[in-house]
Amino acid sequence: SHDKLRAHLADFVSAYNFGRRLKTLRGLTPYEAICKAWSAEPERFRSNPLHQMPGPNI
Repeated sequence: SHDKLRAHLADFVSAYNFGRRLKTLRGLTPYEAICKAWSAEPERFRSNPLHQMPGPNI
């Protein structure tokens, strides 16, 4: 059916994009690039809870 094909195609594209090595990331997959950046600069991945609060204009 169309729904099964659509789900299978979405899963295939997600797996392909997850495992694809990119030139702009110096041959790393996006996941590997994020892990490498996190191990080099973990403070960049910590969010300030105050930034999650809605402001006065919302």
